[in-house]
Amino acid sequence: MAKGEGCVVNVAKSAKSVSIAVFLSRILGLIREQVLAILFGAGTQMDAFVVAFRIPNLLRDLFAEGALSSAFVTVFTEYDQKRSRAETQRLINNVFTAIFIILSLICILGIVFSNGLVKLMAPEFSEIPGKISLTVNLTQIMFPFLLLISLAALLMGLLNARGYFFIPSFASSCFNLGSILVGGGLALWIPSLGYPAIYGMAIGTLFGGGLQLVIQLPSFKKEGFRLRPFLDLKDRGLRKIGRLIIPAIIGLSATQINIFVNTNFASRCQEGSVAWLNYAFRLMQFPIGLFGVALSVATLPVVARQATMGDKKELGNTLVSSLILAFLMTFPAACGLWILAEPIIALIFRHGHFTQFDTVMTADALKFYTIGLMAYSSVKIIVPVYYALDDTKWPVIGSFLTVALNILIITFTLNRFQHRAIALSTSLTILFNFLFLSVILYKKIGGYPVSRLLGALLKILLATSIMAFFVKLNTFVFVFQNTSLFNEIINVFSGVFVGIITYSLAVYLLRLKEAHELLNAIKGRLGL
Repeated sequence: MAKGEGCVVNVAKSAKSVSIAVFLSRILGLIREQVLAILFGAGTQMDAFVVAFRIPNLLRDLFAEGALSSAFVTVFTEYDQKRSRAETQRLINNVFTAIFIILSLICILGIVFSNGLVKLMAPEFSEIPGKISLTVNLTQIMFPFLLLISLAALLMGLLNARGYFFIPSFASSCFNLGSILVGGGLALWIPSLGYPAIYGMAIGTLFGGGLQLVIQLPSFKKEGFRLRPFLDLKDRGLRKIGRLIIPAIIGLSATQINIFVNTNFASRCQEGSVAWLNYAFRLMQFPIGLFGVALSVATLPVVARQATMGDKKELGNTLVSSLILAFLMTFPAACGLWILAEPIIALIFRHGHFTQFDTVMTADALKFYTIGLMAYSSVKIIVPVYYALDDTKWPVIGSFLTVALNILIITFTLNRFQHRAIALSTSLTILFNFLFLSVILYKKIGGYPVSRLLGALLKILLATSIMAFFVKLNTFVFVFQNTSLFNEIINVFSGVFVGIITYSLAVYLLRLKEAHELLNAIKGRLGL
């Protein structure tokens, strides 16, 4: 096996640990969404909850899974390899203290100005009596989630750099578990005190964020690190993180602007549109988290070391290996989600207050979201490579180009497609961003094996087409006139089973090398 190609196995082994943990998290996340759908459907309370949670979550995406985490991992890796243990511990304390102070202030300001934030994000909510005030109250309850989840992300980045992948990724399962048990329990009990049931889910969200932070502390202490209050604004390590994070935040802010724009447009559509888009994208996050985030987490420490050593050739090989693995898993996932969108949503969400109409509207959104699934996962892999190379300029430019493109597409398609226009635009703009960043990075690092990438892509597309034919055929065989739970289960699971078997067989017959290496890595981890 060639040296560059061997990194498929190394990345796959680490990604597998992350994928198992993320799989558990996504399953619990779906259960969390089921609880919300059963209790609240897609009406006023759910629309208010989605917007309220989205406000601190916009900032969370900047810190928890974005610029801060990537910048911290890059600098921490450098310190861990080239500096003394005392200097590394000093950096950790300095970063955690600075972030705690900054985000605490942001949370206070967010709570104080929550009314203005809600009216800015979803102005059309004012047309429904009480919807603005409900959203404001929920926002104030959930704003401290930003602080908890960002500190948890710092711990996750540190532990990933030290070779811990399962526990940090499993921590998000604790968030979902806390949200389900505490949030669901309070939602059933809190109305007896005269408060809306949705308040219980907001409190559960806050509890889950705290649990995600606490669960990682034992592994952190096991590495011999301790958190102590310490602040030195002149520290070189802290300043380097600041130098990396500021332009990166500017770039990632474009993504958050897109989310703001999408939420604003969705609030102009019919009642329930915000919730339909949210349910659909939550389903999309299952494969994104399972494949894209897992590969990104596993790849970042590798490319950070290669960038530090100046080995751009191996960095390019690692990137291509990760992208092939992402393509290998996201193309069939996107195809399956498109074909089985309605039965999957019916099986998961069509209970309690979630109606058949909600099912159809959510399925329509999911289909348009799947168009960009491959690009979502790939961008999560390619952007950290820019951070590792200490270059945040191009991600910034790409992100702001997508903002302009997103507004343009939605403006011209909203009247015709309603909430579907937002899902379609989201997919088209992320595809554009992926292609843009790929071309620029190719020039920046002096090239990477594109022929290997395209060769694998052609085989994956052919295998996916074969899978799609048989899955679609299966849907004609298992068409039922009634909508009983048993029939929905048969419809979904037979389709998934046929898809997995036919795709796996097609990939095997097409002799896709990366698939065989991934299988061997998994077998090795399982002791087979």
